[in-house]
Amino acid sequence: GRAGGVQARRAEGGWQLYGQVDQVLDGHSAQLLVVAAHTGGFARSRVLLFLVRADAAGLTRVRQTALDATRPQGRVQLRHTPAELLGGDAADAGLPALARLGSTAAACLAAEAAGAAGRVLERTVAYVAQREQFGRPVGSFQAVKHRLADAYVQVQAARSAAYYAAWAAAAPARGERAGGLALAQALEALRRAAAEGIQLHGGIGFTWEHEAHLYFKRAAGDELLFGPVHRLRAHAADAAHVFEEAGP
Repeated sequence: GRAGGVQARRAEGGWQLYGQVDQVLDGHSAQLLVVAAHTGGFARSRVLLFLVRADAAGLTRVRQTALDATRPQGRVQLRHTPAELLGGDAADAGLPALARLGSTAAACLAAEAAGAAGRVLERTVAYVAQREQFGRPVGSFQAVKHRLADAYVQVQAARSAAYYAAWAAAAPARGERAGGLALAQALEALRRAAAEGIQLHGGIGFTWEHEAHLYFKRAAGDELLFGPVHRLRAHAADAAHVFEEAGP
């Protein structure tokens, strides 16, 4: 949702972009790029949205190493790159669109994370039900039951939050808060469920060959990409004016 260091300048027949953005999802392979850019200089900067095509002049893209290899990312470099303005060029015309897009994306990511958390928890429950130690299934030990029960409660809460965020996405006032809150809750649930999955799978859970680490990397990688959970909650609180001082 931030324009970062990308600048937009008027050129003959349109606009040109300058700058670099790292860790762009599918940035090395996407056919179309939507770029948020500053225009007018940082002192009186506006944020506008632009469309850049894959074959545009001055566009250089390189795939980057990512913590989560299942979510490819790339570096995008723009040098005198022609771009098509999306919407109007009024002051900060891109900010409302970025806010709406961010809220909807957060709701979608929350649903994805909640689903991943549910899946890794389901696989862990199935594993401890058949793995035996001391002559009995690991899942029959009370300590294991409590850990899985706590994770289950967290996953179900995340699922409910994701459902609400999807419903609220149609209402901008509600969606701006619900999307970020749901994503924060879902990422916490995924990290918890994935960590329990690694631990309760025993030695096999720590290996590269097992898929347990993929869930944990997805949770950690998404936090790096979309913000730590405390920042997501703080943004939602700001949008709801929770900490504003009451008037006289």
